Amino acid sequence: MEKKTFYVTTPIYYVNSEPHIGSAYTTIVADMITRYKRLSGYDVFFLTGTDEHGQKILETSQKAGVDVQVFCNKLAGKFQELWKDLDISNNDFIRTTEPRHAYVVQAFVKRLFDRGYVYKGMYEGWYCVHEEAFWTEEDLIRENGRRICPTCRREVRWVAEENYFFRLSAFQEPLRELYEKNPSFVEPDFRRNEMLNIIKSGLKDLSISRTSFSWGVPMPDDPKHVIYVWVDALINYISALGYGTDDPGLYQKYWPADLHLIAKEINRFHSIIWPAMLMAADLPLPRKVFAHGWLTVNGEKISKSAGNAIDPRLLMEAYGKDAVKYYLLRDINFGRDGDFSEDHLIQRINADLANDLGNLLHRTIAMSHQNFYGTLKREAVSTRETEDGDLIAAFETMKATYFDKMDKYQFTQALDALWTFIGFANKYIDMTEPWKLAKDEQKKGRLNVVLWNLAEALRNIALAIKPIMFGTSQIIYDRLGLGDERWKKATFEHFSWDNADDYQMVEGAPLFPRIDIKEFKKVIQMTNTETKPEAEKAPPEKPAPAVIEEKPENVLIINYDQFKMVQMKVGLVLEARKIEKSRKLMRLSVDLGEPQPRQIIAGIAQFYEAEALVGKRIVVIANLEPAKLMGMESFGMLLAAKDGVNLRLLTVDGEIQPGAAIS
Repeated sequence: MEKKTFYVTTPIYYVNSEPHIGSAYTTIVADMITRYKRLSGYDVFFLTGTDEHGQKILETSQKAGVDVQVFCNKLAGKFQELWKDLDISNNDFIRTTEPRHAYVVQAFVKRLFDRGYVYKGMYEGWYCVHEEAFWTEEDLIRENGRRICPTCRREVRWVAEENYFFRLSAFQEPLRELYEKNPSFVEPDFRRNEMLNIIKSGLKDLSISRTSFSWGVPMPDDPKHVIYVWVDALINYISALGYGTDDPGLYQKYWPADLHLIAKEINRFHSIIWPAMLMAADLPLPRKVFAHGWLTVNGEKISKSAGNAIDPRLLMEAYGKDAVKYYLLRDINFGRDGDFSEDHLIQRINADLANDLGNLLHRTIAMSHQNFYGTLKREAVSTRETEDGDLIAAFETMKATYFDKMDKYQFTQALDALWTFIGFANKYIDMTEPWKLAKDEQKKGRLNVVLWNLAEALRNIALAIKPIMFGTSQIIYDRLGLGDERWKKATFEHFSWDNADDYQMVEGAPLFPRIDIKEFKKVIQMTNTETKPEAEKAPPEKPAPAVIEEKPENVLIINYDQFKMVQMKVGLVLEARKIEKSRKLMRLSVDLGEPQPRQIIAGIAQFYEAEALVGKRIVVIANLEPAKLMGMESFGMLLAAKDGVNLRLLTVDGEIQPGAAIS
């Protein structure tokens, strides 16, 4: 029987700088999904690569004094080398400077031209070289008389030149229908809502060529134009499969993509422009675009100046590949913005990996050798007691949750379920007290059952972590005496109880040695005043003279302790609906970083449309006692400003996690 196929892609990474932990994050997640699907019986094709065209690459290479192709070769090689060092299991690595890619790009654009979706015209507008993006006057930020890109906050340039245009506006309604009929096309849901709002606000035709530089794929039949870097880049997902060539076998087998993994800042290109291009070419659309959040390091945006644009190999040399990968998937809720904290990584290693998993393996092996020379017999497991049934029931619960959450790309929750089971397996040791059983010769049979159950639990744990921590998974199999061959052949078909026979336990070093936080030298050294030597620190400023101000009249003055009683948090609006029979009230579902969203009833219906509220990050008083409005409970209060005519909600500038405290 032929296997089901699954095609997963990362974005192709821009080669204007070296890869770091942020750029590795998406690839690590894609690799884990690939391994999970392969263990589930899928024939998976995993693509990653590099984006090497565009004005920004050309200017960066010129500043470095290096030929642009040589510059690209060097940086692309660094990405390929990093993925190899991280044990990334990609099937292909596509480079946009490869002839195989350029051929398909020209063929695809010609197809759009022949079908009437590309035309020549004049472009005048604002362009950000860093983002390779065009912006309208309304999009831009004004700062000290300058026009600033809303994404990277760099100054934009005015561009006026003859261009080719893609009729993006023709796909406004088809895209709206796609989103409404297939809400899972873009995830998470708040990212989908952002894109849907852009679509509903109106789409303009897209300039897809440039004449001011030549570093790119030439337009077919008009080589003085080069194709817009984003149009060029998006086509990599089918050029790598041989679309439009004499050998389209991979395209026929794997397209459409099952999952495009991207970061949120390029969502518009993947969730609006790419499906419109495919519609124009009359090709199948990808099944899902998943736009995850940004990764910061110790609370700071990743950059060379902050000293945190670190090569992930340095982290993995210090802590181990599996530990870093586990931390990224356990601690950072996939889809949301997340912060890589080295302190939290160490805590996870000590608590989850050394204490929970490592101790479970060590105790089981040690007791097996102390009592049975490491050999646990399957045939001795003939009867089960209550504790055994509880352990098996805990496994079955974990297994169901694990599959459900992994299939939904909720990796943190899948690992939460797994570690709950690991915790119960440790508790099972306390419940059965094998050290007492060992003292009674007549209970040796029962002791064998207990230890065999623990070995069986560990075998299943090794399978569950195999997509994420495959090195650790293999070590556990070896320690259980199951060997490399059985580990290589182990798939989720073997993810069940009573699947193994005898165990021949093998002793070894601790799975994850504990880290002494006080003695250990951390890898990431942030460049701020706290880390500078005393000689470099600025001298303390002299205190300013005290200013005595009169209290304003008719203002209730509260002290600091009273102010601290008010808990204000960032809330993300998930849903908004106008309440029937009410002119003023709106019912909101707000994420405050809690297990369940809160319902808040607010008198803002006269000032906001419900759809415009979804995705906003607002300020909420979180510890106000619940109240009932029109029979519905409201738990929390939105903050807003009103000048007598207008009302505007207080919103948060930029991305921050829901539930973040406001102080």
